[in-house]
Amino acid sequence: MRPNRSSRPSRSRRPDRRAFANGHLPLAIALALAGLSGTALAAPQEAASAQEGDASATDLDAIMVVGQRASRVSNGATNLDLEIKETPQSISVVTGEQMRLFGANSVNDALRLATGVRVDEWETNRTSYSARGFDILNTQIDGVGLPNSWGIATGAQDTFGYEKVEVIRGANGLLTGVGNASGTINYVRKRPTNEAQGMVGLSYGSWDTVRAEADYSTPFTDDGRWAGRVVAAYEEGDSWLRANQNDRTFLYGVVDGQVGDNGTLTVGYSHQQANSDGIMWGALLFMNSDGTQNEWPRDATTTQDWTYWDTTNETAFAEYVHQLGADWRLNVSYNYRRASGDEDMFYAYLADTDLDGTPDGLDPATGLGLVGYPWSGKDEVTSHLGTASLNGVYTMFGRQHEAVIGVSASRSTTENWERSAEFPHPAWGLLPPFPYPTDAIPEPSWSEFSQSAELDQDLKRVFGATRIAVTERFKAIIGANYAEYRREGVSYGVDFDETTSHTSPYAGLTFDFTDRVLGYVSYSDIYQPQDQSDADNRLLDASKGVNYEAGIKAEWLDGRLLTTLAVFKADQQGLATPTGEYNEFGQTIYAPVDVQSEGVEFEAVGKLGDNVDLVFGYTALEMDGLNGEDTYPWVPRRSANLVLSARAPGYAPLSYGVGGRWQSGISNTESSGFTVRQDSYAVLNAFMGWNFVENASVRLNVNNVFNEKYINTLRYSGYYGAPSNYTLTLDWRF
Repeated sequence: MRPNRSSRPSRSRRPDRRAFANGHLPLAIALALAGLSGTALAAPQEAASAQEGDASATDLDAIMVVGQRASRVSNGATNLDLEIKETPQSISVVTGEQMRLFGANSVNDALRLATGVRVDEWETNRTSYSARGFDILNTQIDGVGLPNSWGIATGAQDTFGYEKVEVIRGANGLLTGVGNASGTINYVRKRPTNEAQGMVGLSYGSWDTVRAEADYSTPFTDDGRWAGRVVAAYEEGDSWLRANQNDRTFLYGVVDGQVGDNGTLTVGYSHQQANSDGIMWGALLFMNSDGTQNEWPRDATTTQDWTYWDTTNETAFAEYVHQLGADWRLNVSYNYRRASGDEDMFYAYLADTDLDGTPDGLDPATGLGLVGYPWSGKDEVTSHLGTASLNGVYTMFGRQHEAVIGVSASRSTTENWERSAEFPHPAWGLLPPFPYPTDAIPEPSWSEFSQSAELDQDLKRVFGATRIAVTERFKAIIGANYAEYRREGVSYGVDFDETTSHTSPYAGLTFDFTDRVLGYVSYSDIYQPQDQSDADNRLLDASKGVNYEAGIKAEWLDGRLLTTLAVFKADQQGLATPTGEYNEFGQTIYAPVDVQSEGVEFEAVGKLGDNVDLVFGYTALEMDGLNGEDTYPWVPRRSANLVLSARAPGYAPLSYGVGGRWQSGISNTESSGFTVRQDSYAVLNAFMGWNFVENASVRLNVNNVFNEKYINTLRYSGYYGAPSNYTLTLDWRF
């Protein structure tokens, strides 16, 4: 049996072995599916920056595909073509420019720039994202995706293929038909541009990290009807953690063009191969047997040199958009993804030497008290999604209104295999004093692979929404989403077959107090199928509940700055919560628990002047549930983020900026019964760039400027975040 790959592991016994919940399926579902070219395109205020603004694009506006490239908009939280200000939910956008300036080359780094998002890297290769106290269980590409039931992302996904990342906080509205009260992450792919443009970049940084990237887009025809774009990136380097090495290769190609007078077609393909050696499965143990909390060197790790975790992700998509007259368009898309993983891992957990059922802590004098556990596995996931929707406007009672209706059907198949290590072997026994060398334990011999689990998932949806203009200033959004969700398979000899269905209503009201100030309220139903099991090995029923939000959005400085002040409340019933007990298979037993979350969020985004860009966010949160106000103590109750960039007055080639995040203290209780704590802390990053010639620039990024030492998360397990580090980058644009 292998330690839990989906929930907080016990350090005294072998936790969950449910293979289909190992994090690869949620990652595949979350990142496999692309969507409608009309459903998650660049926001209006950003679209002009990349490929518009010259006379040639204006001259070609009569050509349909060129006009679409020049006016991409986002469907936000409602599947309607609304600007961020008009959407009755909180939405944050991490732009491609912000990712570039702050060196956010991975999804984890990009999401750290977003307001209200918590990035919990509780192992070197597994991460959970959360917002408003709950795990983000829905992730999309271009506005379409499937629920990520466990909320776990595996490996580091490169961001170079994305134009921007949108975070819709709160309930999922009409996005997937299932979801919780946290939010949705939407990754927006790069698309071809109207004009030929390209760039190449080279960088070198701490721990001998090197990176090369290239991006080129060009029309194929003189009239611009067909165009293509190719994106590539390669990165490799060591880490501040001993024995940890990583490399990543990313390729992406996309072509779009006009079919007839009224249709546009887009096809694309991406491939990423990510290899990690010296990975941590589980992470550090901080509690001593005398109840004191230990502090380790920042490079401390539980791994051994022979461990690795390699992942391969492939996606392919096709989209067709057909204009039906002046007011309506039909969007049809198909998306495919294949994801595979291969891993040899080593787990260290607390021994139970007195056999009383409670793990011991580490001996503070000797560092002894850990036991080893080796495991090896591989997995493969294939996913398919087809979606069709109709978007447009209609006139009623003398006013114009918007509407969308759509259907989608998806299927994913997961297969998992594992092999066992030879026994007896030193990898199974008591370990040397911690921190031990990474070559302390030799690699065991492995058995042949045998299949441990298989899972099939199907999700069928029918959705619709309309925004009714009650008056010029007062708008009402009403929508509903019917979803039928089925899963069947086998895990370690236990068969399951379950079908559930639910209709989720969504409603929102907006009122323009002035041309610059909008107030809103929204309501969304919560319905989330759960993969966790109770004491009888029965899958828990879906979590249900409601989410409320009210806020004010205001424009300042002639519309250059947008502020959002929101209050929210979510009641989730039957949310899967670990009990700290385990069944006969070593799996964590979960119980349905009612959890409430409420709080206030503030965000300011835009320009403070011609040369100063700002993002500032703050979240204050309260949670109540099984343990009263101590429910989910690993979630910080206060957090803030800052992204500030500027160009030097009087010398535009020089740019600089700071970005950072702060959080209040967190804690969690290890299986030994001791509580681990991390005090409040702040991490500040900075950059300085210089366009030394018209088409070339050099940039220096320094992360963790003040070398703050902190445990990056206590969500399941944790280790120390990166110390101060730097990256020097050279970009050339053509």
